[in-house]
Amino acid sequence: MPLQEILTPRLGQALRPNIWDAVALILVIGAMVLIVYGGRQTTLPLSALDISPVSLDPSNLPVYALRTTMRMLLAIVCSIIFTFVYAALAAKSRRAEMVLIPLLDILQSVPILGFLTFTVVFFLNLFPGSVFGAELACVFAIFTSQAWNMTFSMYQSLRNVPKDLEEATQSFHLSGWQRFWRLDVPFAMPGLIWNTMMSMSGGWFFVVASEAITVGNTTITLPGIGSYVALAIEKQSLPAIGYAILTMLLVIIAYDQLLFRPVVAWADKFRFEQTASATAPSSWMLDLFRRTRALRALTYPFAAVNKAISNLHIALPTGLWKPATKGPPSRVVDAVWLALIAVSTLYAGWRAYSYLSATLSLADVFTAVGHGFVTLARVVVLIALATLIWVPVGVWIGLRPRLAERIQPLAQFLAAFPANLAFPVFVVVIVRYHLNPNIWLSPLMILGTQWYILFNVIAGASAFPTDLREAAGSFHLHGWRWWMKVILPGIFPYYITGAITASGGSWNASIVAEVASWGDTHLTATGLGAYIATATETGDFPRVVLGIATMCILVTLFNRLLWRPLYAFGERRLRLG
Repeated sequence: MPLQEILTPRLGQALRPNIWDAVALILVIGAMVLIVYGGRQTTLPLSALDISPVSLDPSNLPVYALRTTMRMLLAIVCSIIFTFVYAALAAKSRRAEMVLIPLLDILQSVPILGFLTFTVVFFLNLFPGSVFGAELACVFAIFTSQAWNMTFSMYQSLRNVPKDLEEATQSFHLSGWQRFWRLDVPFAMPGLIWNTMMSMSGGWFFVVASEAITVGNTTITLPGIGSYVALAIEKQSLPAIGYAILTMLLVIIAYDQLLFRPVVAWADKFRFEQTASATAPSSWMLDLFRRTRALRALTYPFAAVNKAISNLHIALPTGLWKPATKGPPSRVVDAVWLALIAVSTLYAGWRAYSYLSATLSLADVFTAVGHGFVTLARVVVLIALATLIWVPVGVWIGLRPRLAERIQPLAQFLAAFPANLAFPVFVVVIVRYHLNPNIWLSPLMILGTQWYILFNVIAGASAFPTDLREAAGSFHLHGWRWWMKVILPGIFPYYITGAITASGGSWNASIVAEVASWGDTHLTATGLGAYIATATETGDFPRVVLGIATMCILVTLFNRLLWRPLYAFGERRLRLG
C-alpha cells in the first residue's frame, strides 16, 4: 500500500475535532467576544465619560472588571516585550549595563503619580477628544508598576546562567542569537513567570491611581474597578468596598486558572536539574489544550516559525554583545562612553536645577530630603520585617509544588489588594484610638510590596535543583546547617531581586500609604510620599519634580550601597554551575 494512503487517514484523524476542541473553542470565542466588546469602548469620545459616569451599582462591576483586566493584560504584554529587550541588553552588554541598570533603579523609584503627572496631557493630546488617549495613559501607568520587577528578574537570571551550560553552547558553536533563545530565555523562564504574576498583582495595587486620575485641574475617571474603589472611598460605602474585593478575587482566580497556572505548568520543563522533579505542577487548562486535536494543529505553523527564527545563526555585534571569548576591553572606548554618560548626566542635572531654582529655595530642598529620610527609615524597617517573615514561608511553599499551586491564587490576591481598600480600617482605628499616623500608616507601604519577596523566594525554591537537595540529604545536612549551606545560597539571587523590587515598590507605595482618606477624614504621615501626593493634587509641578528627584537619588544610592554589592556577591559566590 502506498505510503500516502497510509498517512492520509492518520493525518485526517489527527486533525478531526474532538470534544475537547469544542470546550476549548467556547473558551476562545468567549475571550474574543469580551476583548472586542472592551476594545469598542476605547473608541468612544472623551465626553462619553461624563455622560456615563462611574456608578456604585454592583451590576456594573462585570463590565468594570473587564475594562480593568484588559488594561492590565495589555500592560503586561508591553512589559514582557520591554523586559526581553532591556534585560538582554543590560545583561549582555557591559557598556549598556553602566547606563541601563542605574536607569532601571531610577525608573523603579519614580512613583506612579510622577509618571501620570507628565504623561496624561501627552496621551490626551496624542488622541484629542478620544477615550483612547486616556486609556493609553492608564495602561502606561499600569506598565510602570509591572515592567521593572520583570526586568530585574530576567536580568538576574541572565547573569546567573550556570557556567557549564555556557560552555555547552560554546561547544555547539551557537551564535549569540541562538544562545539567547535556547539557553538564556529557558533558564530565565521560571523566575520570569513568577515575577509576571507578581507584576500583574502589582498593577492591581496601583489601579486606583491609574483609573481615577487627578493631576492639577485635570480629572479623568475611566470605568474600572479602580475608579469604582475610589468612588466607594469618597462615598464611604462599605458594601461597595466588599463588592469590589469580591470582584477582584473572582477575576484573579479566573486569570490564574486560565492563564498563569497553565504557564507555570508548561514552564516546569525549563527547570535546571539533572534529575526529574518529584512533583510537577499541573493545570486543567493546559491538559485541556493538550487533549485537543484541531486547536493544537492550528498552532503548528506558529511553532514552526518560532523554531525557524530561534535557529537563525545571527552573529550579534560584539561591540554591544558580550563575546563568547573574553578579551581585554578597549580603554579608549570605555573612556569615551563614560565621558558621554557624565556629560548627559550633568546636562540633565543642570536642566533640573534651572527649572527648580526658578521657584524653589534651598529650604525646600532640605524639606524634601528630610521627608525622604523619614520614608527611607520606614522602608528599611518594613523590608527587614518582611524578610524575616516571608523567606522561611517562601522556601517552605516553593519546595512543595502541590502546595504552591494552592497558595498561588491566594498570594496573587493578597499582592493585588490595593492599600486604598484598607483605608476604612486604618483610618477608623487611628482616629478612634488617637494613634500616631506616622507609625500606624506605615504598614500600608508594605501591604502590596512584601509579596515581591515571597514570590521570588517561591520561584527560587521551586527552581532549586532536585539533585542538589538529594545531595544535601546524602550529606545529612539538616536544620540550621541546611539553611545556611544549601537553601539560602540557592535562593539568594532570587531574594535579592525580590528585595530590590520590594524596596522600590515600598517607595512607590508611600504615595498611597502616607496619605489615607475615608470620606471627609484625611490622615497624613510625614514622609516623601505624602510630600509628592500633596504636590500632585495641588498641581505644584516644581515640588513634584523635586520630590521625585529626591526619591530617585535616595533609592539609587540605597541600591548602590546595599543591594548591588549583595547582588554581585550572589553572582560571584552563589552561582549554580
